[in-house]
Amino acid sequence: MRAVKHGDAFALFDPHGDVAGAENAPEGIYFKDTRHISFWRLTICGTTPMLLGSTIDDRVDALIVDLTNPNIVNRSGTRIPNDLIHLSRIKFLYEGSAFERLAVRNFDSCERQFSLDLTLGSDFRDMFEVRGARRKERGTMADPVCGNSTIDYEYTGLDDVVRKTMIAFEPAPDVVNPHRVRFDVTLAPGERKAFYTQIAFHGAAVDHPVRSYLEAYRALRQGRRKTAHGQPQITSSNTSFDAMIARSIADVTTLTTETPQGPAAYAGIPWYCTLFGRDSIITALQMLWFDPSLARGTLLRLGELQALSDDPVADAEPGKILHETRLGEMANTGEVPFRHYYGSVDSTPLFVFLAGEYFRRTGDEATIDRLWPALERAIGWIEHSGDRDGDGFFEYGRRNQNGLRNQGWKDSHDAISHADGRLAEGPIALVEMQAYVYGAWRAMGDLAASRGQVGAAKEWRDKAADLKRRFAETFFDPDMGCYILALDGEKKPCRVVASNAGHALLMGIATQAHAEAVAEQLLHTDCFSGWGIRTLARREKRYNPMSYHNGSIWPHDNAMIAAGFARYGLQDAAEKVFTALFEASFYFDQQRFPELFCGFDRKWGRGPTLYPVACAPQAWSSAAPLYMTQAILGLSLTASKKVHFNKPRLPVFLSKLSLDRLQCGANSVDLHVQEIAPATSVFVRRRDDQVEVSVAI
Repeated sequence: MRAVKHGDAFALFDPHGDVAGAENAPEGIYFKDTRHISFWRLTICGTTPMLLGSTIDDRVDALIVDLTNPNIVNRSGTRIPNDLIHLSRIKFLYEGSAFERLAVRNFDSCERQFSLDLTLGSDFRDMFEVRGARRKERGTMADPVCGNSTIDYEYTGLDDVVRKTMIAFEPAPDVVNPHRVRFDVTLAPGERKAFYTQIAFHGAAVDHPVRSYLEAYRALRQGRRKTAHGQPQITSSNTSFDAMIARSIADVTTLTTETPQGPAAYAGIPWYCTLFGRDSIITALQMLWFDPSLARGTLLRLGELQALSDDPVADAEPGKILHETRLGEMANTGEVPFRHYYGSVDSTPLFVFLAGEYFRRTGDEATIDRLWPALERAIGWIEHSGDRDGDGFFEYGRRNQNGLRNQGWKDSHDAISHADGRLAEGPIALVEMQAYVYGAWRAMGDLAASRGQVGAAKEWRDKAADLKRRFAETFFDPDMGCYILALDGEKKPCRVVASNAGHALLMGIATQAHAEAVAEQLLHTDCFSGWGIRTLARREKRYNPMSYHNGSIWPHDNAMIAAGFARYGLQDAAEKVFTALFEASFYFDQQRFPELFCGFDRKWGRGPTLYPVACAPQAWSSAAPLYMTQAILGLSLTASKKVHFNKPRLPVFLSKLSLDRLQCGANSVDLHVQEIAPATSVFVRRRDDQVEVSVAI
């Protein structure tokens, strides 16, 4: 599949640039969680063109498709041999519209006549319908309205919202029907003609598709250039690594949406193309060293959507940070509880932790001042609602039976279990949730200190220290040599080895000895497949390498674990994870990391097994290579304009790595990292006067 996105619209095409039209298949063009185009197929003389190639142009986030004619017979009965007509499609989205330019050229030595047909339709299905939800009733579809160069579709939902799909063509087609248009084309030898389409979803009139196409294309490209201008440039000795990094940056840029409070990453295409608290925060955390603006926009947007009242249906409690928001008909009517849904236990401490890391990186006091009331409410939720049974640890338990049963990042219904395979009953205290709360309290201590609140800073730091002590006593199992997965509602340990344990290292709650033991467990062949760390160890009862959370491999999970290894100086372990995922990337379409892939053992001569319905691009997977790059270098940047490398090294597939225009506030530095056996050297090629660079070996 080929995905493009802009704002609240995204499209998923097949490699031809078409939409197949299957009722529950994800392909289509969507706007605000509604599928506005469910069928879009191009034919030449009634025949599907042959595919030459298709790719995403990262300069504008456009799908580029090259096609040619098979052997065809035109309307007058004349045969046209294959490979004489070239068809070039460019498709992209911009500000609530989809655009296409179809250019055709005749490479024959004689004039050729042929027809181009577009078969199209709009089903106005809600995203959750496309995903398989059954509805007792739907809204009302109006009859399509056709003009000489337009087709308009209209649907009135059960939420009383009128949704429109307005399609305009230029030049005017020779035939316009409600679900089909035809262009009769005559091309002289070497002649080329272009046909433009604009599909508007927001109700604005479409008057001139050619002008709109050119204006939108230029604006989209200028926007991408503006985004890239303030970002560092990463180059290396390995062109495949450079391509992976370029793809990652492009995909995060694609998924980043401008909200009223600033940029924030939507989670992934197709199923999660919306703001998700946890996903958006983790993506911003992974990108923080590279582009702090994403963290700022994410924090401000989530602060704006923070729960202020109690609502059991939405799993909302005062101070809680959003899990997800939806804009479609089924969310508006309450058929699904996700309009503003707060059913994640970890979004709230991660929100506070990201704020602390953002301030450490930027020193942006104005933004922290703006966020401070939201941060205080978030900490209040952790203390008063996060500990549901008063035992000093932090649990979840859904209050709405239509909501999520599990509310950590592994939120499938069977993700949290005991060693004998029994599902854990709540309230459930996840291992990583304790670590995230520790990170949140440490962050609040640092932020309070920066604001001159000495007493409050000491209080938060003391809470963190106490939690760290109790966590070590309760969650580390010496017989397992690892942290347990969770405590269930009866405080019985879920003695299961899972990747969740690695998240504790990221937050610094682990002791050095425990960190080393966890690393040993997660890199054992039970957990490490050769392509990455599995979500669940192979020896566990519920292990299934094809499952969503019980044995699969998630790039973002691995990146967070690698960052945790690096925090404890375990660079060999971090390098092993990074190398495995880099080698796996060669088997992914366009070197794009998917949401997840299967956890089968790596075998000689075979690539990793793909997970069939994984989102791609997925924001936190796209950001994972950048986070692992930071981890392997031991790189940190602070508001005091200090760039520090802690035990830096390059993975085996790199001998050189350059980081140019690395920003420290208003200043920047150009760095060159080189492996000169047996040491890794950091060279300062250029720096502004106020930037300090240090290396700890």
